[in-house]
Amino acid sequence: MAHRLLSYNRKFHNVLWKSLSKCSPENVWIQRHLDLGTLRGLQTSPVLIDILDRLVNIAKDPKLSSRLLMSDDKPNKKGLDKSAWPKLNLKPGPSGSGGGSGGGSSSDPERNDWNIAMAASAGLTVLLLGAFLMYSRSGQEITWKDFLNNYLSKGAVERLEVVNKKFVRVVSSGSMDAPVFFNIGSVDSFERSLENAQLELNLDPQHYVPVVYTTELEMSKLVQALPTLLMIAFFIIIYRKSVGFMGKARGGLFNNMTNSKAKVVNSKDIDVRFKDVAGCEEAKIEIMEFVNFLKNPQQYTNLGAKIPKGAILTGPPGTGKTLLAKATAGEANVPFISVSGSEFLELFVGVGPSRVRDMFKLAREKAPCILFIDEIDAVGRKRSQRGIGHSEQENTLNQLLVEMDGFNTSSNVVVLAATNRIDMLDNALLRPGRFDRQIYVPKPDIKGRSSIFKVHLATLKTSLDKDELSRKMAAMTPGFTGADIANVCNEAALIAARTLSDDITIKNFEAAIERVIAGLERKTVVLQPEEKKVVAYHEAGHAIAGWFLKNTEPLVKVSIIPRGQALGYAQVLPREMHLQTKEDIFDKMCQLLGGRVAEEIFFNRITTGAQDDLRKITQIAYAQVMEWGMNDKVGNVSFQMPQPGDFAGEKPYSESTAQLIDAEVRDIIKRAHDATREILTKHKKDVEKVAEHLLKQEVLSRDDMVNLVGKRPFTEKTTYEEFVEGTGSLEENTDIPVGLKDWNKDKSSEGKNSPPPKDSPATS
Repeated sequence: MAHRLLSYNRKFHNVLWKSLSKCSPENVWIQRHLDLGTLRGLQTSPVLIDILDRLVNIAKDPKLSSRLLMSDDKPNKKGLDKSAWPKLNLKPGPSGSGGGSGGGSSSDPERNDWNIAMAASAGLTVLLLGAFLMYSRSGQEITWKDFLNNYLSKGAVERLEVVNKKFVRVVSSGSMDAPVFFNIGSVDSFERSLENAQLELNLDPQHYVPVVYTTELEMSKLVQALPTLLMIAFFIIIYRKSVGFMGKARGGLFNNMTNSKAKVVNSKDIDVRFKDVAGCEEAKIEIMEFVNFLKNPQQYTNLGAKIPKGAILTGPPGTGKTLLAKATAGEANVPFISVSGSEFLELFVGVGPSRVRDMFKLAREKAPCILFIDEIDAVGRKRSQRGIGHSEQENTLNQLLVEMDGFNTSSNVVVLAATNRIDMLDNALLRPGRFDRQIYVPKPDIKGRSSIFKVHLATLKTSLDKDELSRKMAAMTPGFTGADIANVCNEAALIAARTLSDDITIKNFEAAIERVIAGLERKTVVLQPEEKKVVAYHEAGHAIAGWFLKNTEPLVKVSIIPRGQALGYAQVLPREMHLQTKEDIFDKMCQLLGGRVAEEIFFNRITTGAQDDLRKITQIAYAQVMEWGMNDKVGNVSFQMPQPGDFAGEKPYSESTAQLIDAEVRDIIKRAHDATREILTKHKKDVEKVAEHLLKQEVLSRDDMVNLVGKRPFTEKTTYEEFVEGTGSLEENTDIPVGLKDWNKDKSSEGKNSPPPKDSPATS
């Protein structure tokens, strides 16, 4: 019956309403809300046919409501094969039974989630379909004129239902047809039109058609509310996923966010050892001692000493702080936990402190161990002194302070940290009891650079004597850090590979040093002849001024080939001086002014090429007056000069002192300018020789300089042996203290496991 009702035939459409009208009063509600005409356009299916058929049977006999269980006990319909009917088993059963449940167990979490998702999808589908069927405008739409002619004038209207003040449903008296409706503009106009129509029909006011006002849920309202409902459902799912945030240790979405990112480093995954770290022997010994604290604590506790809780590695960038930590992880033979300071900072409140607690919890589980925090300045910055605000970074720092030296601290965890901005760290973090030691890792000296070159040259293919090469390169790279030296060796190999060389030559290393110091060579830059001449005389002025001044660095090379942002450069060999005199500083300023003075002498005009030289001269002059106390009028005072990027606050001196400082700086620069002009005027022919050579060859070496202007009139050091003369030995001292000979071995376990000596009898 039901499958015939779904045919789009008006005859069978009315049969349904006739059957429903003969049933109980509850079916009248179904008649008002259920109209099969709304199903037009839907695809017929056996499931939908079965549902409608059972609804019709229930409407005929309300006692058959149990048949909604959809068991397969219904007799076969004519024209329908019983095998085509789907078996819908709504009762829970064992795995593999019923409607294709598969082989999984009902207790499987993934299957349970799948069942919940399928049930939710089915429920939402049924809800939308039911709302569409029950709350849509059921029946046929007519016009106001059709209502007057076919219903009101014939007295076939039992009542009118104004639904949601938008349309009127006509309830006919004694009619078996589906209800009809018509739209209205407003309730007032509808009431006036209805009253006028009934007056025209000469109806008695007592027999006027009753009007009922009702409010029903429309499908459009449900569709409008659907995005809000979906958003609420999304947040409910997120909440259910984050249930483990309060209880489970590592479950839940937000709890995974609060877990520490620290990881236990496996020594097999680290290919760096202490033999690969050079140029910082003092720092290596300090790190070895920390490991020895953990492996052999009795060596120190027997004397009443306490194990230090932490040490912080500080120094310029590229000096090997993180490399020391990697070497420690590779050789410590104790658990090594590594984490970055930036991993504690997140957008959400409470994540940083939670990660700190989780990190130290992991460290205590692995004790004795080493905990390494790289770039600790990201989380250990100084707290605000004004008390304004309460940032997440301060909460994280407070938790770090408590974990390092609080009631729950452990003596079996050593904390190592690294930073190159120790001035930004909070004082409470640096005090003894948290970081007991501050290990400064400076730039390597000439012996340290030689040791670093030996480490990096070991893997390079060259026919040169690597010991001799490392010493020569160390003398040519004053001020270089370990990272710079590694870059020089790598650049030398790349330059050799570019020319398809079989091995790396000394010229490749010299080119690599120039590449690191001055930048990439730009041979494609086209200079006009006049500009090239100015650059040549400018660089010749630097070379001659430095050649005939006593306290300047030895000249290595002069070039007018553009490199980086410079159109030319004069490469010198800086001396490793820890103390400088006024004479040293003055001669350095004169050498920097040589280019500008040469332009004035030979061209009677100046260019912008001396901008970088003037900037350096100004900084040196202000430092001489303000910081170093080398001016008689200003006196022995030291004012901190503002650094680039710092906030320009109030000056710690008066306006008259500021004017005096400016006047003295100008006077120093003027005296240096006059002295440079005197030197270049005296050696004007030498400047011309050097400039002409540069215009022809573009490059001038130290030997070329000696051939052009003669030997330098002052003694100078240029070789490795001359630099290290009087310092004891040619190589870096790598001796280890006696107490650290077996720094990474557990002496107590060795004593227990070692066999008895052969001379002594074995005890029973």
